[in-house]
Amino acid sequence: MKLATFKSGGQEKIAIVHSGDARLFDLAAASSRDGNANPAFASMLALIDAGPRALEQAAAAFDKYVKDDALSVAVAGAEILAPVPEPRQMRDGMSFPLHILQAPRGQLKLAARAKNDMAELARLDAEPLGELPEVYRKQPIYYITNRFSVRGPNTTVKWPRYSQVMDYELEFGIITRNKGANISAAKARDHIFGYTIFNDFSARDAQRIEMEGRLGPAKGKSFDGGNVMGPWIVTPDEIGDPYHLKMEVRVNGKMRSQGVSDGMLFSFEEIIEHVTRDETLMPGEFIGSGTVGNGCGLEIGWYLEHGDEIELEVEKIGVLKNRVERQDAKAA
Repeated sequence: MKLATFKSGGQEKIAIVHSGDARLFDLAAASSRDGNANPAFASMLALIDAGPRALEQAAAAFDKYVKDDALSVAVAGAEILAPVPEPRQMRDGMSFPLHILQAPRGQLKLAARAKNDMAELARLDAEPLGELPEVYRKQPIYYITNRFSVRGPNTTVKWPRYSQVMDYELEFGIITRNKGANISAAKARDHIFGYTIFNDFSARDAQRIEMEGRLGPAKGKSFDGGNVMGPWIVTPDEIGDPYHLKMEVRVNGKMRSQGVSDGMLFSFEEIIEHVTRDETLMPGEFIGSGTVGNGCGLEIGWYLEHGDEIELEVEKIGVLKNRVERQDAKAA
């Protein structure tokens, strides 16, 4: 099942995505047809909180009323929001070895460019990547980001005024279900509600400076609208094996990089096990995979420009499309 959050008549609604990802079936409107509004269809968090029975009810409503055209709207004309517009928590990981190795070198190259140090740039280009730091194999590494800055597909991300170097990141992630603590990896699949795409927009010059403080990203990641996810949630039964999905970045319609979701140092199940050690996982949290290798401009030295349109595609999920604009750019 594919599940979306969209806005209609000033209200947030949830829907089943159908007809080749072209239509949105309004679950609340469908349940009202029976004269008994289902509180589980009030929002995506309400649906997640209501448990498996609510998904069964959603499927039953869809089967009963899908042929009623009045209960569906076209995806093309809808205002689709992030599937969970305000997650209960957001964690983003560092799971793909190639990105872990290439990102620090990208930051060093960014610093060299800022100083116009061509000799240092040449040295960095010639230097081998080296070995993966052992800490990344010992345990999952992640940071907590701003759950209030989430936006959905087709939004314009406003370039923070304090940054001159804007970047995208190709990721996918999970939305959690079922509250729990000290969850084993073997049982963690019961806590995965579904999968979505994540674009962790990054102000690289701000991030480069603050990471010298050895605490983690802050303003390099946290700015209004910078955490973009969507276009919807796909439940695990439709994904199958989530660790062999093809991934691609396109900027202004041209392919910029490709990847595959295999090779994560830790699976989402293992990440859940680590996160929940003496800590309670809540339903409706987001956990990101981290950037796939070559999945950002930092790694390939190719950053975003004012007006760029970015598409992140993940097999079996869909396409997450956004535009970036400088806030101080003058209209043409």
